Amino acid sequence: MRAKSFCGSVDHAISRRGFLGATVAAGASAFADMTGLDQLGSSALASQMKKNQKRVILLWLAGGASQLETFDPKPGVQTGGPFRAIPTSVPGVHISELMPQMAKRMHKTCIIRGLNTKIGDHLNGAQLMLRGRRNEAGLKYPDIGAVVAREMARLESQVPDHVTFYTQTEGRYYALGDAGFFGARFAPMELTTENRPGNIRRRDGITALDHQQRADLRVLLSQQFAKGRSSSTLGSHNEAYERVRGIMASETLFDVTQEPQKVRDRYGPTQFAEQTLIARRLVEAGVPFVRIGRAWWDCHGQNFETHQEMVPELDHVMATLIDDLHERGLQDDVMVVTLSEFGRTPRINASLGRDHFASAWSMSMTGGGIKGGAVWGKTDPLGNTVSDQEVNAGTLFATLYAALGINPHKNYYVGSRPVPLVDEGIEEIDDLIA
Repeated sequence: MRAKSFCGSVDHAISRRGFLGATVAAGASAFADMTGLDQLGSSALASQMKKNQKRVILLWLAGGASQLETFDPKPGVQTGGPFRAIPTSVPGVHISELMPQMAKRMHKTCIIRGLNTKIGDHLNGAQLMLRGRRNEAGLKYPDIGAVVAREMARLESQVPDHVTFYTQTEGRYYALGDAGFFGARFAPMELTTENRPGNIRRRDGITALDHQQRADLRVLLSQQFAKGRSSSTLGSHNEAYERVRGIMASETLFDVTQEPQKVRDRYGPTQFAEQTLIARRLVEAGVPFVRIGRAWWDCHGQNFETHQEMVPELDHVMATLIDDLHERGLQDDVMVVTLSEFGRTPRINASLGRDHFASAWSMSMTGGGIKGGAVWGKTDPLGNTVSDQEVNAGTLFATLYAALGINPHKNYYVGSRPVPLVDEGIEEIDDLIA
């Protein structure tokens, strides 16, 4: 059947020797580039990325972490709970005693204590805090990961643009990644069962050379087919192939065993720690956005036991990540964000828990264009309301984008309709931008 389908044209006659001679140099170079992705952290390419591309690691505290047991403690009052407040490296700023490592690094970190986002259910709260606003009828907005991917990704990049980890089951449905009207190109690679992408390895029996030669043959045939034709579909088709090959080559970025044991020990043995270390590997190689879901903070009962277990892990992993980025010279290029869908009530319920609360809660940002040592917003002595410098979701996102070098007031277009990145009238907080 193959012989009969050949048209006989000289243009379509490809000998194995001629094909290899025409493509082996370019193909070998491309393959070497892709298999070397794990070395980007120390290469000239990585240095260039550092100059031109900001990246984000979002530590998503799924279920709603308590501001009172993290960044806005209220010791000695009826709503305060049993934990002390401790001084930090910023004079006059105190955080929970459950975060001693971050207390030493507060001069590198910005806290917003005045969030009032108004939505106190998991699904709508998560969608709001991943997008900065609510979807409209007939219009789905992209989440922050898709925005950063679109703005920061390079067309020639061989690494994924947008990666999310959420390997626990609680709350996963509430925080699904969504590229909205950007389309599938900027949707996340979602890892929900293990820390590495599945189904991206070469099949047994196919050598690296075989794989490369097959890819080169596909490129050559595609180029010949494209002669005299103009189609966006052709471009998308070729781009998809190249990105798949790049993702296959970037598999080692997801492998923490590639790191020295002392680095792995430094982060710790937990799943959250390993995923955070992978996130550092990914952003160092040029991935614009990585989100790590850490569940489950929804503590309607036994709030203090839950936070006594989970906050020290967050404290250790977050502090280790910040130090690691600084030691690698990435502190100005990678922003580390901690965020939930909401906070927890100051009121302590009959089950010694704290319930959903979106009226006066906290989050943090470190590096990537954010001013260290800053605290924005203040809550009343019991933590019930924002008493100064209130921040809504739109203002938070405008500030994040501006710090990253993304104009928060730009328009995208859905058809002929202009769609602003943040809602009209929203302004960033200039005082928090370095």
